[in-house]
Amino acid sequence: MSFDPVMPPYNSSDPTARFLSSSCLDFLLIELVPMAYRVTNELEAVAREQELLQEGGGGGNVTGPEGTAAAGGTNGAAEAPVVMDEQEEREAVFWRLEKIGYRVGQGLVERPPMDRFSRDRPRFNDTLDVIKFLCKDLWTLVFRKQVDNLKTNHRGVYVLTDNSFRPFSRMSAEVGSQAVIRAQPFLWFPCGIVRGALAALGITATVHAETTELPGAVFQIKTVSSKP
Repeated sequence: MSFDPVMPPYNSSDPTARFLSSSCLDFLLIELVPMAYRVTNELEAVAREQELLQEGGGGGNVTGPEGTAAAGGTNGAAEAPVVMDEQEEREAVFWRLEKIGYRVGQGLVERPPMDRFSRDRPRFNDTLDVIKFLCKDLWTLVFRKQVDNLKTNHRGVYVLTDNSFRPFSRMSAEVGSQAVIRAQPFLWFPCGIVRGALAALGITATVHAETTELPGAVFQIKTVSSKP
């Protein structure tokens, strides 16, 4: 995948030619978070419904995913829908988005044009070289720019700062701390991408990201040393 503008001739007669608008990723990043929240709540509602059915032996009123009562009751009253609390919901959505990002990150490194790096791992002298590759090549491929700043304590902790993180650049401006809170879930998918890309290059790590002021974002990578 390339973000460079396609120059004539466009090879439209070539049946194998494929073109993809670079805006597709922007739209995907916008829709991922609300989709993850919706899917998480729908699956939780189904799971609670099945649990109530098992406890009631198939009888009684059961509240479905849409809050409607299932048939089978005798008193005709619908039970109140069970909703996940905010912390449970956030954790479930985080793991869903992070896992999706992890698979995407692995795929990016294992497919052209990035696959040359995963095939030629000896070209990286140490972990810092891999992180630099991440800051330049991978970041440019996904977010169309390089990381603005990289810091490390040389003990396995790396801090990547992007002063204009692309997924935040198209968000509507909202002042105050509420904007930062609302933006946080949009970092979970990119965290997964980073962790997946590192895993494909042989590095086990944990990735955490946060924002204190939009549109900036800070990613902290902690590598996990393999036990002998």
